[in-house]
Amino acid sequence: MKAVILAAGYGTRLQRDVDNDTTGLFKHLSGVSKPLLPVGPCALMSHWVHALTVSGCVDGIYVVTNAVFHNAFEEWAAEFSNVKILNDQTRSNDERLGAVACLLLAVKHFKIEDHIIVIGGDTLFREDFSLKRVKERFSDLQSNCEDNCLVLSYQCKDEETHKYGILEVDEDLRVVCMKEKPLPSKTTSRRACPCFYLFSKKSLRLLDDFLEEKREAAVEEKDAPGNFVSWLIPRKPVYVHEISGRFDVGNLPSYIECDLYFREKLQDVGSYMV
Repeated sequence: MKAVILAAGYGTRLQRDVDNDTTGLFKHLSGVSKPLLPVGPCALMSHWVHALTVSGCVDGIYVVTNAVFHNAFEEWAAEFSNVKILNDQTRSNDERLGAVACLLLAVKHFKIEDHIIVIGGDTLFREDFSLKRVKERFSDLQSNCEDNCLVLSYQCKDEETHKYGILEVDEDLRVVCMKEKPLPSKTTSRRACPCFYLFSKKSLRLLDDFLEEKREAAVEEKDAPGNFVSWLIPRKPVYVHEISGRFDVGNLPSYIECDLYFREKLQDVGSYMV
């Protein structure tokens, strides 16, 4: 199994918050890509590399970034022997390829023909999350059907459904559909779906089909990786693994909350997410 970390975003909301902050406490974050932000003892993405390595879940970690942050990612990756960086060659948010196109770029560039874990580079999970347990669940699903894929879900509040992709599932925890940012009145589900997916190697063939179908669409339809998941659900079996919650570093307040948790509340950094 391989891991692909999507880190080609430009973090425009966070950088706007940092530039507008008058306290001066966050000047050191100016121009830093979100996955490289310091969170507790290390960069946000280093938590993932540590957990993926210690858990033994994957035998390769690939990170897709852009031309603006490429050198910073190469410097960061120098301390890891199992991480490779791919530059998507874009230089601005307007030029961005979109997360699904970046995923396909990694699959083709690194000639991936294995199951993959896809991880949003600005996301971390609560301490109950375990890569080993997620992989066990995926292995069980694969033993029943090689088409099976796996996503995560956690319970969000009524007033939060409009922020996330919301999964509706059957009694076997198979996903029936994913509604993109619905009003709470439009679904009884409160299952938010973060950017962490286990795609079977058979499903990777459909990335080309999805992007061909969306070839003339706006980049927004190809940007959120959840759009591919939503498209995949009627075509391949997708199941849910439940977790308690996540940290989503989208703006300065959410970054401060995340960093504070990792500096003051995280019980065991060594076993985190393993």
